[in-house]
Amino acid sequence: MSVKVKLKPTDFDSHFPTWCPGCGDYAVLMGLKRALAELGIPPHEVVVVSGIGCSGKISDYIKAYGYHGIHGRVLPTAQAVKLANPRLTVIAAGGDGDGYAIGGNHFLHANRRNIDITYIVMNNQIYGLTKGQASPTSLPGHKTGTSPYGVVDYPMNPLMVALAQGATFVAKTFSGNAPHLVRVFKEAIKHRGFSFVDDISPCVTWNRFNTYEWYREHIEYVDENRDYNVHDRLEAMDKVKEVMSRGKIPVGIIYVEEGTEPGDEKYRKLAGGIAPIDADISVKEEYLEYLKQFE
Repeated sequence: MSVKVKLKPTDFDSHFPTWCPGCGDYAVLMGLKRALAELGIPPHEVVVVSGIGCSGKISDYIKAYGYHGIHGRVLPTAQAVKLANPRLTVIAAGGDGDGYAIGGNHFLHANRRNIDITYIVMNNQIYGLTKGQASPTSLPGHKTGTSPYGVVDYPMNPLMVALAQGATFVAKTFSGNAPHLVRVFKEAIKHRGFSFVDDISPCVTWNRFNTYEWYREHIEYVDENRDYNVHDRLEAMDKVKEVMSRGKIPVGIIYVEEGTEPGDEKYRKLAGGIAPIDADISVKEEYLEYLKQFE
C-alpha cells in the first residue's frame, strides 16, 4: 500500500536566491513553493521553465525540473514540455520585458492555444537585470536610462490582451500580499488550460516610482465583494476597464472559463491519444530497408 507524504514548502528548497533584498520575486518563489506543497504535487512532477532577466533565475531556486531558456522563448518551450509529457505540472515564469516585449508574440498565441500550463509574469514595470530601462508596462512620464525625458508610449495592458486572445484563466496578484498570491497560484495550477497570472513584483533597486506603498494605494481587489460574473469574458473585460478608469489596478482572479478542453489534449487526439513520451520511437525494419536504396 502506497503512503502519501504530506509535502512542505521546504521540500522545494534549492539554491539560495541572489535577488536584491525586498525584490517582489521572493514572494513569487515562496508562493509557488507553498502552492505546490499544498496541492500535493511532488518536485519530480514539476517543471519550471524560465526566461532571461531577474525573474529567470527562479527555475534554479526551486527544487524541481528546470529549464532556463533564451530571451522571450519561455512559452514555446513550456508548451512543448507539456505536449511531450502531459503528466508533468508545467510552470512558465518570466518578467514583463521577457514576456511582453521580445516574447510578446508567443504570449498572444499561447493564450489562444490553451495548452495546460501556468504562466506567471513577475511584472515590475522596468528592466531590472540590465539596470533600469523602460519596459512595455512602464507608465507614461517614468524617467529611466532609455527615457530620460519620461516614457511617452502607452503601457501594454496584459490582462486585456489575455482576455481578448482567449485565455481561459486570467489573474493578477501582488507580491505584497502573500496569502492572496498563494490562493491564486493554487487555482491557476488546478485550472485545466492556459492559466495566466500577472504578478505585481516591485523592483526596489531600479523602480523607485512604483513602490510597494504606491501599489497598495492603487490596488483594488476584484474578488472581494465581486459584482460581476467571473465566467463571462466580456463582463471581465468591462470590470478591468472600469477599475482602471478610476486610476486603480484590478487584482485577483479576473476570469475563469470552465469546461474547455485544453489544447494539448486536442493535439494528442490527432496523434491517436498517445503522448510523445509514450510513443514508440524505434526505427521500423521496413524503413531501414527503404533507406538501403540510397546507399
